[in-house]
Amino acid sequence: MHDTVRHAARPGRGYFAGSETLHKIYPGLVAAGTIGLAAAWLGEQYKAPVMLFALLIGMAFHFLYEETKCIAGVDVASKNVLRVGVALLGARITISQILGLGIMPLVTVLVGTGSTILIGTWAAKRFGLSRTFGVLSGGAVGICGASAALAISSVLPKGPEGERDTILTVVVVTALSTLAMIFYPMLVGAIHLNHVASGIFLGGTIHDVAQVEGAGYTISPQTGDIATYVKLLRVTMLLPVVFTIALVVARSSKTGRTGSGPLIPMFLLGFAALVALNSFGLLPKAATEAASDVSRWCLVTAIAALGMKTSFKALVEVGWRPVALMVAETLWIGALVLGTVLLES
Repeated sequence: MHDTVRHAARPGRGYFAGSETLHKIYPGLVAAGTIGLAAAWLGEQYKAPVMLFALLIGMAFHFLYEETKCIAGVDVASKNVLRVGVALLGARITISQILGLGIMPLVTVLVGTGSTILIGTWAAKRFGLSRTFGVLSGGAVGICGASAALAISSVLPKGPEGERDTILTVVVVTALSTLAMIFYPMLVGAIHLNHVASGIFLGGTIHDVAQVEGAGYTISPQTGDIATYVKLLRVTMLLPVVFTIALVVARSSKTGRTGSGPLIPMFLLGFAALVALNSFGLLPKAATEAASDVSRWCLVTAIAALGMKTSFKALVEVGWRPVALMVAETLWIGALVLGTVLLES
């Protein structure tokens, strides 16, 4: 009797399964989503990277993360929503796209990605940085910029500086990608690369997908198509790279597990499943387009949430070394791909 009275005295709580959790997380989720919408509008208006807008606006609203009401929702957006977004990236890729590029782009991407991560890991110690930051930055530069940084950070060991390093990586890799989008088309024009070689170079070196498309289609539709396919080939490297990092992290821990979930992250299985379904033609075009749109919104919301969790002061205190490391990684992969393209031309 008394239990019934107490239950009735709390309207809106316990009315359906999960209502308590929803009540706890919705303020932070709404805040991150609203920042994502604002970033998308600004990106559309000014033709600038949406991820960078989401990150910077999120950091301006860091004070919300200090409010108890928003903490749970922001944490969900920066982790769970992020993983959904990465998984849905698989809907953009098919095996036929990869095989249709031929052996040279495939080998170039494999060598470029692997060597950039290894060099980043090795050079990080020389710059006085952690090996974890070397893996994170090398993966972001070698694979697909901000999306790769978010995916890799989700399986790296959790530490007090982890989120700060992720934000710093996203800021620098996005800035470098934007600069590459502006200057790389000038470079390929100056050295008179043909449309195919230009597409391979742009897709194999520029960090973010949007900037690859921006650079490629300014040259020609053929260059834009090839650059996009090569870039998507780099995106597929998320699967083996993130799986390998998760495996190494699990084995290096005392228990053989990270303590944060299964050995194979579920979002990687989702990514692989969508690639397989799309490759066999089991996903209609409307579904792939919807998955791509949802993925983009999830990633923008996640980066907004990460921005809300980070202060400008924490980034400024890091200094110049992380930036120098990522510039070095960018120069390495650029020189490697350009050298390969010139040898094949």
